[in-house]
Amino acid sequence: MKPMSCLGVAPLTGDESLIDPGEPLGALSEYYRAFNGRDLDLMRRNWAYLDEISMANPFGGIRRGWADIREGYERIFNGRATVSVAFHDYTIHRCGQMFYAVGRELGELQGGNISLEVKFRTSRVFGLSAGRWRQFHHHGSIDNPELLLRYQAAIR
Repeated sequence: MKPMSCLGVAPLTGDESLIDPGEPLGALSEYYRAFNGRDLDLMRRNWAYLDEISMANPFGGIRRGWADIREGYERIFNGRATVSVAFHDYTIHRCGQMFYAVGRELGELQGGNISLEVKFRTSRVFGLSAGRWRQFHHHGSIDNPELLLRYQAAIR
């Protein structure tokens, strides 16, 4: 399995011209369009319809199943702070009916009197489901302990 390297290319923000979600790059772009646009319906279409889906990230530990994952996104989308990110320096690794993407998310959190530059290490796993790529797992983490505490406080 040879990775598709996207190092040095423009980051994914979701503002790209619509890319077919039947293609790995399109599924990733759709995710960032949903996240940065606070679009819960589009986010739901990006995830697989299985109880086994999972997410592990700084704002909510490990979440399993869409209901639990949805609650995490609702907290972010309906919170006082606005978070926006772009996917940088990523690679896409495709193997049959699945692919995973590994890279960094860089962005900002804005709200009230808070302005915070955010930096996440990120991986996403997608599988073919109902004729298109859907997300099965996401892992995100923050390297800097001080930034992690500030981010968690702002999201709560």
